[in-house]
Amino acid sequence: MSVEMETCPASAPFFGFMGVTAALVFANIGAAYGTAKSGVGISSMGVMNPGLVMRNIIPVVMAGVLGIYGLIVAVIIQGSIVAPQNGLSQYSLYTGFAHLAAGLCCGLSGLAAGMAIGIVGDAGVRAVGQQEKLFVGMILILIFAEALGLYGLIVALILSQNSFVCEGDN
Repeated sequence: MSVEMETCPASAPFFGFMGVTAALVFANIGAAYGTAKSGVGISSMGVMNPGLVMRNIIPVVMAGVLGIYGLIVAVIIQGSIVAPQNGLSQYSLYTGFAHLAAGLCCGLSGLAAGMAIGIVGDAGVRAVGQQEKLFVGMILILIFAEALGLYGLIVALILSQNSFVCEGDN
């Protein structure tokens, strides 16, 4: 068995495609949860204080950004996956695992951030509806929750650049 067969099997792209899937799916689950949970709070608060609905839409926007993080990473990873040529895989296991790690890093960070944004957004907008002085505090907490998703994006971008090229008789 040659080294090329061990480091560049035909199944290696599977891990890269799973990274694409993980980045997009998990980040969008987080974005959807954050949007839905915050939206429930905004609807509830809007019944009592309709003038604050547009001001308190910020958690929904922040949750939506998490889905964009997943999309960015998914597109970058997908663009790096190389199709087999002449029956030989050009995509290594090392690269596949790096891309899987990148997708999971971004996706799960986005999921966690979305959950945090949803919970804080729901309680925060309801509280701001009763006491407007809490707005700045809510925004600061939301910023720190969004930062969790940004950390995942940054590490995923770094991980996605790791690769090993399969050439000839490596």
